[in-house]
Amino acid sequence: MTYSEQMLDQLQAGELTNAKRTFRQALDHDSDDMLFSLAEELYGLGFLRQARRTYLTLLQRYPDEDELRTNLATIAIDEGHNDEALSYLAQVKPDSPAYLESLLVAADLYQTEEEFEVTEQKLKEAEQLAPDEPAVQFALAEFYYLVGRFDDAIDYYFRLIKNGYTEFAKVDIAGRLGMCYAQSGQFKQALGYLKQVKPDYQTSDIRFQTGMTQLHLDQVDAAIKTLEDLIKDDDQYASAYPVLAQAFSKQRNYPQALRTIQEGLAVDQYNEQLYSQAAAIVSHLGNHQLMEKYLKKAHELDPDNLTIILQYSNFLLHQHDDQANIKLLAPLIKEDEVDPQVYWNLARSYQRTEQFDLAGKYFRAAAPSYQDDPTFLKELIDFDREMGNTQDLLPELRRYLALVPTDTAMQDLLDEYEEY
Repeated sequence: MTYSEQMLDQLQAGELTNAKRTFRQALDHDSDDMLFSLAEELYGLGFLRQARRTYLTLLQRYPDEDELRTNLATIAIDEGHNDEALSYLAQVKPDSPAYLESLLVAADLYQTEEEFEVTEQKLKEAEQLAPDEPAVQFALAEFYYLVGRFDDAIDYYFRLIKNGYTEFAKVDIAGRLGMCYAQSGQFKQALGYLKQVKPDYQTSDIRFQTGMTQLHLDQVDAAIKTLEDLIKDDDQYASAYPVLAQAFSKQRNYPQALRTIQEGLAVDQYNEQLYSQAAAIVSHLGNHQLMEKYLKKAHELDPDNLTIILQYSNFLLHQHDDQANIKLLAPLIKEDEVDPQVYWNLARSYQRTEQFDLAGKYFRAAAPSYQDDPTFLKELIDFDREMGNTQDLLPELRRYLALVPTDTAMQDLLDEYEEY
């Protein structure tokens, strides 16, 4: 048995002291081919420092062997030493047999630094050198998948399938295609590929995406089963709970939807979206006290979330808690850009608290955004009638009736004002 083999056995057995001594003997006595294999094994086991030392030993003996440089660059990237990696890669020239591999390693480096334009340039150069190389096609597919260019990713994954690869680098290609199609909104195609994923690759992410896709296709019962099975096997997979609750809500099974969200909150108690969703579900159950509790907690966790603020505001309006609604929304008016719903909700509360100047101000501020909203126009008409503002009533009434010509009461009101 070689020293390299002895060392690997000692590492597997946890005999680190003996392995350290045997490693030195391997570097001194084992053949170069054996040391190269040792370096690969050490890298695969996560012993990066020892793998690096082995490759450096070989590089001293074979200074023209650029494959050693690309391997050292890979280790440097894994250790976060990107400048060192670039130094190794710069020594690999275009006429080197290792140049293609160096491009792939460089692409990996720039990807870790989120320099995606350079990453793509390196991968495209690799593709020009070896357009049929599966490793290049896979690298491009994974890159486009990462940056959300799913149509491009699909193209390269299909190239792998055409070359007979159903999996590559421990990645199931059908699963990737399913994820890509789902992310691009092509749910029928997505589900077809997700169902082809082999059992060994049925990760929680794949199962979650399958449930999501089934829900998008209105296969609600199937989605519920998929997501319940996922939670049974992986109850810490927090993302499954809100989607499962959504599926129960589609069935109008709001008590079960609420129980599901509450189970999700036990896993992820600082997720403001879960509290927001819980409040929406509770609205169907008529428990206003619990709804307010969830909305307060959601707002507390993310006080700048406008969607949650408006959800809370609409609840306060429904409860006629106008002072609380004004306190919630008034600070937003100081911002550079204000959602028109904020103006409208403030106008309602100011009107109900008889602060008519402010109500009129915010009705006018909201008006440009709601010229095609009959509900808003009717409220504005009622406000202007209350204030005796006849100047604006005629155009408002005509605008409203253009949208709702069957409202006879408003038509009579228009006739009355036109006669007046």
